[in-house]
Amino acid sequence: MNGKYDAARYSIDLAQWPRITTAELPGPRSKAVHARCTRHFKGLSEQVKLFPVAFESGNGCTLTDVDGNRYIDFSSGIYVTTLGHCHPKVTQAVQKYAGQLMNAHDFTTEIKTRLVEKLAQILPGDLKGYQFYDCGTAAVEAGQRICRAATRKHELLSCFYDFHGKTYGAVSLGHIRSTVYGPTRAPGFHMLPRPDTYRPHWTKPDGTIDTDAYIRFYEEYLERGTAGQAAAFILEPIQGWGGSVIPPDDFFPKLRKLCDKHKILLMADEVLTSFARTGKWLCMEHWNVVLDVVTLGKGFGNGFPVTCVAVREPFMETFEAISASSSYGGNPMACAAALASIEVIEEEGLLAHAANLENLFAARMKVWKDRFPIVGDVRVKGCLMGVELVKDRTTKEPFNEAGKRVYQRAFSKGLAWIPAGHILRMSPAVVMPDDVAHKAMDIIEESIAEVQKELGYGA
Repeated sequence: MNGKYDAARYSIDLAQWPRITTAELPGPRSKAVHARCTRHFKGLSEQVKLFPVAFESGNGCTLTDVDGNRYIDFSSGIYVTTLGHCHPKVTQAVQKYAGQLMNAHDFTTEIKTRLVEKLAQILPGDLKGYQFYDCGTAAVEAGQRICRAATRKHELLSCFYDFHGKTYGAVSLGHIRSTVYGPTRAPGFHMLPRPDTYRPHWTKPDGTIDTDAYIRFYEEYLERGTAGQAAAFILEPIQGWGGSVIPPDDFFPKLRKLCDKHKILLMADEVLTSFARTGKWLCMEHWNVVLDVVTLGKGFGNGFPVTCVAVREPFMETFEAISASSSYGGNPMACAAALASIEVIEEEGLLAHAANLENLFAARMKVWKDRFPIVGDVRVKGCLMGVELVKDRTTKEPFNEAGKRVYQRAFSKGLAWIPAGHILRMSPAVVMPDDVAHKAMDIIEESIAEVQKELGYGA
C-alpha cells in the first residue's frame, strides 16, 4: 500500500511555533524540575548538559516544555520518533495491548505473527528470520552471536567512529572507551577506517576518495591483522554519532563482494537508519546491497522500545543456537507499535516524503557552505543530516566551541536538536511539512551566522 503524504495532517501555525515566552532558557520550572531530578539521576547526555530543559509534551513535529515554551523538534528524541510524537495510530495500538496483554514472554501472539509476516513482505532479499528485543544494544549483541554461530568463527570487524551501543560487546565494536571495561576491547574485535569523503584516508590523483584503497587495506588486514577467524564485518550504513557520515555510493557493493570472497558475513546496524529515516525501509537499499544480518530499532516502533534482528533464510535456524529470546522482546505492545508504524509509513507515503525532504534540506544546506566560512561540510540522506564546523577549511580543524554555541543558540530560538562536538546532527520526523522544515533551517542558518560573527569569522 502506497498512500500519499498529506501535509495538512501535520501543519502547525508558524506564528505560534516555535514560541519562547520565558525571560530566559531554561525557564524557572525547567530549572526546578531538572534540579530535583538530577539530585538522583546521573549520566546525562551532552545535549541535556548543554541545554537542561524539562519537556512536558510532544505532538507531531513539536515539543512543549514545563514552562510552556514551544519548540520545533529536529531530533525526534534521538532518531526515534520518526513519525512524530504521539502518532494517533501508534498510540492507539499500544493502548489496546496495554489493556489486553502486556507480556507473554516469547509465546506466539496474533500481533507478533502479523508483524513478522509484514517484515517478510517489506524487507529486501531473503531477510526472512526475526527475533525481537527492547533496545538497540541487545539487538547488536544478538547479531554478533548470530554471526559467530553461523560461521563458527569469532573475530569481528568494525569501523572507526561507528556507534553500536553501550554493553561490552557493542562497545568493543564502536568508538567508546570505558574504564569500566578496561583499557582494551574484548578479544577478537578489530577496528578499521571507513570511507569519509570529507576526511579520506586514501585519495586518487584527482583528489577524490579512493574506495578501492580501503578495500585493498581490508584485504591485507584480513591476511595480516586477524587470526583468520573473521566471522563478520559489522558497521553502520551511515554513521550517527560520527556525524551523519555518508559513504561513497560504490563502497558497500565493493564491501559485499569482499565479504563474499572471504566467506565473511555482512551485518549492518540499522537501528538508527531504518524505517523511513533515509527514505527507504533499510538504508542499505540505496546501494542495492542485501545483508546477511541487520538490526532494526529507534523508528521501528516510533519511540516504543522495540528492536529487531533480521537474518537471511540460510541463517534462520541459528537463532536456536544462541538462546535468542528475551524478557521484553516481542511483547504485544512492542509488536503493535512496530506494526502500526509500518502501516503509517505505507498509508501516508512517508518513504517518498522523506526523499522529498532530502531535496529541500540539501538545497538549503548547500548554500551554507558558500556563505559560512566555519561550515566545512554538509551531508544529508533523507531526514538524516549533519553539519561539520571547522576553524579553517584547509586544515579542517574541528571547531568545538562553534558547535556548542550554535546548538545552544538555535535551541534558545526554539529548535530542539542534537550536538556532537563540532558536528551538528539533525533528524527531524519524516512527517514534517515543508514550511516547518524551512522554518527550522532558517533558525539554524540564523544561529550559524550569529555565532560565526561573535567568533570573528566572516561578516
